[in-house]
Amino acid sequence: MKATISNILRPDGRALVVAMDHARDWGGLPGLERPGETIARVVSGGADAIMTTYGVAKQFGHLTADRVAMIVRLDGWASHYRESWLQYSGWQSLYTVEDALRVGADAVIVNYFMGGPAEHDSLRGLARAAAEADQLGVPLVAECLPCPGPNIAEPNDPEVIAVSARIASEHGADMIKCYYSGSEEGFRQVTETNPAPVLIAGGAVMNTSLDVLTVVSDALRAGARGVFFGKNIWQAADPEAMTAAMRRVIHEGMPPDEAVTALTPLAAVH
Repeated sequence: MKATISNILRPDGRALVVAMDHARDWGGLPGLERPGETIARVVSGGADAIMTTYGVAKQFGHLTADRVAMIVRLDGWASHYRESWLQYSGWQSLYTVEDALRVGADAVIVNYFMGGPAEHDSLRGLARAAAEADQLGVPLVAECLPCPGPNIAEPNDPEVIAVSARIASEHGADMIKCYYSGSEEGFRQVTETNPAPVLIAGGAVMNTSLDVLTVVSDALRAGARGVFFGKNIWQAADPEAMTAAMRRVIHEGMPPDEAVTALTPLAAVH
């Protein structure tokens, strides 16, 4: 059975995915203290999918059922108390695709740490997940993460991002999640050399809501098919309003400066 991403991407070929797997290694960050409340807000704001952990899907999947798609993470490693982000010494498959389906997953996601100590383990996990996902007809997302080191001086170099994304596609990913390189021209190297749809990750909290929406708009013009945004949504002053504004940019093509005016006065200044 062939995997399909039609239950994530909308008819326009784009998607707004809210990433909520951060507590896997950081615990209850601000905005994720009460996952059920956060899910309810972003679903109300118009999210197309929620990307989260097995535990959150197990406990709160009823909030997304028949409303938005659920993407469940299959892999992991240590807490942030042991090792820093992008410097993991190992990475492991923790759940099977069948496990994810049991808690209501519509798709699954794994990480690929290119150039770092965990590259071999994460790539092996990606390949195995791709084979199992294809067998069960479940879309697989690969989160592509170039790691700083002797051979990767700048992880956000568009050429480096493009290589990591293409390697993930070659190993069976149906969709790519990666960081935006910072310019439309540069990011086209990523989208134009990859057969799988590319969506951008949100990264650190940006200065203003307009900054967030501008990055989304720029990435779309460079060929991105949407976003996997976390902190820049659920740490906003009004997560529901931010989700709605981002949806207007992604699905309606609304300019960022117009979309930001739809935010509440409090949310617009954050």
